[in-house]
Amino acid sequence: MNPIDTPTLLIGCAAGFSGDRTDAAGPVVDTLIARLAAGPEGRRAFLIFETLAERTLALAQLRRRDNPEAGYEPLLDPMLRPVLARCLAHGIRIVSNFGAANPRAAARHIARMARELGASAPRIAVVEGDDLSGPEHRAMFQEALGARMEGLRVVSANAYIGAEPIAAALDAGAQIVVCGRVADPSLTVGPAMSHFGWRADDWNRLARATMAGHLLECGAQVCGGYFADPGYKDVPGLESVGFPIAEIDAEGRCTIGKADGTGGLVSEATVKEQLLYEVHDPAAYLTPDVVADISEAEVHAFDGIERVALSGVRGHARPERYKVNVCHEGGWLAEGEISYAGPRAEARARLAAEVLRKRLDGLSLRVDLIGALSIFGDDAGRALADTPDAGLRDVRLRVAASHTERAQAERLAREVMALYTCGPAGGGGVRTALTPRLNTLSCLLPREAIPVRFELLSQEELA
Repeated sequence: MNPIDTPTLLIGCAAGFSGDRTDAAGPVVDTLIARLAAGPEGRRAFLIFETLAERTLALAQLRRRDNPEAGYEPLLDPMLRPVLARCLAHGIRIVSNFGAANPRAAARHIARMARELGASAPRIAVVEGDDLSGPEHRAMFQEALGARMEGLRVVSANAYIGAEPIAAALDAGAQIVVCGRVADPSLTVGPAMSHFGWRADDWNRLARATMAGHLLECGAQVCGGYFADPGYKDVPGLESVGFPIAEIDAEGRCTIGKADGTGGLVSEATVKEQLLYEVHDPAAYLTPDVVADISEAEVHAFDGIERVALSGVRGHARPERYKVNVCHEGGWLAEGEISYAGPRAEARARLAAEVLRKRLDGLSLRVDLIGALSIFGDDAGRALADTPDAGLRDVRLRVAASHTERAQAERLAREVMALYTCGPAGGGGVRTALTPRLNTLSCLLPREAIPVRFELLSQEELA
């Protein structure tokens, strides 16, 4: 079949981050099944789960250190189990980065899940090459980052790889593709490359599919979730907000809708907001697959149905290097909170902050007055000093500090607790926490230094 005559591709998204709602996939799969049944013949459908963020991989790597069979998305079971058998039965293929730090363990878990559900054994592929956490890669980072690598205790290092190994795995017959750190839009670009037979340098089509993936990647955001602002941008049924489905044609053009029978909305405004979300340069949105240009993009809503078409996206040759994030141990983060209420509450909270500054000499404190001054505060405390007392009667004081030594960070928790009786008056509801801190460095590495690959796992390995 000529690629231009290939039926459109349906891609539904069931997760936008690790920790997203686990009941989102059901309505998306129901809608995909209904649209497949409505034809045309040869149409395919995919379900994607996007579950990674910058820190997620480092946390997954720490879990894998404790348990070699851990390190993948902790909500994999409740996210996937309710829909896995139906996806396999109806030919809906699954692509996700929920492999995190351990794609092979995730694949084994999915295979066990299928057996427990009485489903047919799925053909599962893993995509690898992104994980650069091993000591054999240290010299490469030393060269790229120089003195910044000195003394670092690396927790994880991952390259943002692209769609080609996903497409190759699907071409080889994989029903489920489990990835680690691939770029978020690549979860959509890979299925489109495989379905339509696009070349890896078909820049315009790849760019259009990339922006379709960008609209899908944050889950319910494009369906009104992150859009909702009551009285200004009202969204109906937010408690049951739907997750998005894209229909992509052979040229890469897409139409965005949402799962049938769900709340939320898809409109020109929701699509425009998500289209610009986290895009540093609309004329040059860099991904490992393509540089997408949305400077002349247009969105158009269809009358009578909640679907919005995206057009006008162009593409340019992909970057020559991969972006790589290196997460490393960053000492300890100490936090403490205490509430003040009634007359002069804000003044008492400010006095408490001053007491802590004087007693915690040697620690650099961040001080926030939650509800009054926190969003635009700064770690040096200048905003607090420069902002006059507004006389608020209900204030939550938050104080935080980081230090390389745990014992030093623990001082903050003790001093916040002591405010109960050491004053100022009327403090209550103390909460303290001490957590290990992860810091991130980023660099660019040449593609040839990071070989990517896929492997279609045998049933013996999945047993």
